[in-house]
Amino acid sequence: MTTPARLHSDLSRLGRETDMFLATVASLSDHEMAGPSLCDGWSRADVIAHVAANGRALVHLVEWAATGKERRLYVSPEARAEAIAALAALPREELRAELRSSAGHFAEQAQRLAGALAAPEIGLNGSPLAATSIVALRISEVVVHHHDLDTAWTIEEADPDSLLDALEAAVRSLCAKDAPGMTLVTEERDQWIIGDGSLRVESDREGLLQWLARGDATHIEAEGPVPALPRW
Repeated sequence: MTTPARLHSDLSRLGRETDMFLATVASLSDHEMAGPSLCDGWSRADVIAHVAANGRALVHLVEWAATGKERRLYVSPEARAEAIAALAALPREELRAELRSSAGHFAEQAQRLAGALAAPEIGLNGSPLAATSIVALRISEVVVHHHDLDTAWTIEEADPDSLLDALEAAVRSLCAKDAPGMTLVTEERDQWIIGDGSLRVESDREGLLQWLARGDATHIEAEGPVPALPRW
């Protein structure tokens, strides 16, 4: 069960991260929107389009949790790719408007997560997910993809708990993809064990997230060779 107080706290944090993301997007020129992002093969417009599409898609998981009727994020990988491509092709102001609209729609619909739910546990990419984690999942999407825009904004500007949400989402994805055995430890005393936990990797939350999400090992320390990670 998500208590109203916890939901309010999560949505307030999401609002802060979203406002910063929107401010960054508003600062980009058409030329900058077309420039490359940190996501392989994606422009900044593609990343922004993905965040917009994700806001709509995550409402499907809210509906599943609230009603008990199973919904998937996207009908198919092809449908996801088509939705992102269509949004990325919009003129800059129209894409920004869709981003704002989808963010607002998700925040509004997420209010349905307060109290008892018809489906306290739902599914995401073949793995179980607590319905109470849907807002945290949206926070992780906004934070990681804000980083992907590769602008003056830095991941250090994200709320510490938002970084924690993003790390937990990254670990959940790695576990589902049979990542190498690792014990991940942060300076903030977070710890996750993946597989047999054989390789110890340490960093602060920011450095660990940059490695798990985008393979940037600049700020991590490992007790052995750093493995290649499945794409998140």
